[in-house]
Amino acid sequence: MPTYVYQVIQPDGEGECFEIVQRMTDPPLTRHPQTGAPVQRVPQAPMIGGDHSTAADKRKMSDSNLDRLGFTKYVKSGNGYDKVAGKGPDLKNISKNMQGLP
Repeated sequence: MPTYVYQVIQPDGEGECFEIVQRMTDPPLTRHPQTGAPVQRVPQAPMIGGDHSTAADKRKMSDSNLDRLGFTKYVKSGNGYDKVAGKGPDLKNISKNMQGLP
């Protein structure tokens, strides 16, 4: 359900703004739900997922996209880190080789 912004109608034009979640089929509010003061709906731009949406961020950080772009992704596991994307070194082998180092 969308969130709508309403403003209390004041003689000077400066009224409190508040948000309320409503179905699109519900009629617009005409009165403040708590005070009963007259209100009007304030036009807002719709929230459309684009280049900067959460879904777009998840696609950009997907394992397949990181691999395609030449990045290596590691995920922490019980034994250290597992490589899940990319062509970088296997950290399990590196940590085993480094155990004898001071």
